[in-house]
Amino acid sequence: MTRRRWIASEFDRETATLTGAQADHLARVLRATAGMQAEIVAGDRLFRAVVAEVAPAAVRFRLEEELPAASPSAPPVTLLVAVFKFDRLEWAIEKATELGVAAIHPALARRTEKHLAQAAAARVQRWRRIAIEATQQSRGSFVPAIHDPQPLATLLAAPLETPAADTRILLSEHEAVNPSALTLADRIQSLAASSEAAVTLAIGPEGGWTSEETARFAETGWLAASLGPRILRAETAIIASLAITASLLATDGPHPPSTAQQSFHPRST
Repeated sequence: MTRRRWIASEFDRETATLTGAQADHLARVLRATAGMQAEIVAGDRLFRAVVAEVAPAAVRFRLEEELPAASPSAPPVTLLVAVFKFDRLEWAIEKATELGVAAIHPALARRTEKHLAQAAAARVQRWRRIAIEATQQSRGSFVPAIHDPQPLATLLAAPLETPAADTRILLSEHEAVNPSALTLADRIQSLAASSEAAVTLAIGPEGGWTSEETARFAETGWLAASLGPRILRAETAIIASLAITASLLATDGPHPPSTAQQSFHPRST
């Protein structure tokens, strides 16, 4: 029987503890008892563990054996995502976590709806819980960092926190009107052939980036790319771009982009 996987809230060399919603679910819903086995992600390490103690607000595990990690300690892709409708954004965070993403930087763009921008900061803890749950569900060993929402101008004015030096790609619907514009697959194909191995993707809000924002991206070193001629919702663009990027970075060398890889570009409606 496959052991359930959990993300440790606290840990030391011999024990790991779950607190909050994870502990509540394990104790009340799954009715954990001493001796129950599980897999525990503690930092960047994975362990076989057994339940040592079940308390109302915490479940403590004894770490028994270190296991080979099932996924890299840090995926090579970071997302900068303009805040859009919360139900769709939360779905995108869940799926991006399942696909493997290092971090998500929510951006307050010019076309982010005012009420969403005002409420975004209060949703961050929920977004982080979604990322933890998605990591556990997909049996990952790395929980992406969900950063606090920031104005786009602030994010572009200072270096983003990323796992490594990266290539930054702006997914812009404006590129789709130019048949000679590079697709995301073209950009990643070039990246996969170089010594660089990390990428940050920027995906806009409903209505896309404004011309002023697009210009600011260019001024700060971002490379523009398209997902093709179709109009996509932002959450669909996130999934498509992650799938394209992951598939090409995982290869030993560049491959010609398929028709499917050139058939999308981002926009939420």
